[in-house]
Amino acid sequence: MTKLKVSAFNSMASEYDSWFEEDRGKLIFAIEVQALQQVLSPLPKPWLEIGVGSGRFAQALGIENGLDPSIELLKIARNRGINTFLGIGEKTPFESETFGTALLIITLCFVDSSPKTLVEANRLLKNGGKLVSGLVLRESPWGEIYELKKEIGHHFYKHAAFYNYAEVEMLLTQAGFSIEKVISTLFQKPDKVEHIEPPQQGFSPGAGFTVIVAGKN
Repeated sequence: MTKLKVSAFNSMASEYDSWFEEDRGKLIFAIEVQALQQVLSPLPKPWLEIGVGSGRFAQALGIENGLDPSIELLKIARNRGINTFLGIGEKTPFESETFGTALLIITLCFVDSSPKTLVEANRLLKNGGKLVSGLVLRESPWGEIYELKKEIGHHFYKHAAFYNYAEVEMLLTQAGFSIEKVISTLFQKPDKVEHIEPPQQGFSPGAGFTVIVAGKN
């Protein structure tokens, strides 16, 4: 992650984390966590979240370890009981075949190189390891909104690069992964999230949040 991106997240760490305390943020977070919980329990441990941020997802999902380039966000994650490591997804400080499952939750769009990050995740995983990606895909109504925010220079989304499902599938294949399961959720419109909704099996372009589980080949 470039110094500019890291600086943006360092300077706005508290603002980023406080979004999850807002009523709308709490609801969206709960919907996304529910989808991730549907796939996580049988996956091999230890778990590592690449791009752990402030540790909200890691704490809610029982992810023990978190990597992030933002010192300020890692301080918050550490206070949530996460075993934190400073570093970038493209070049992590871990030995090969260290983890059973690696997670990228709203992270792939912010790394400098998605191909390098996915190849590095593959290196970190043991034989039979799994990669879990939580994504806002470009073809979804939510992706369209975030693309507009990027265009007008939103302080976070101006640093993002959103992908469609076919592009993510290709990136995973090139990095040595095979998609095993897909969960879709957040079908409510971005400005009308009013209730918890159950996740659905399979990919849907109308979903604001997509979870992809891929196995290491």
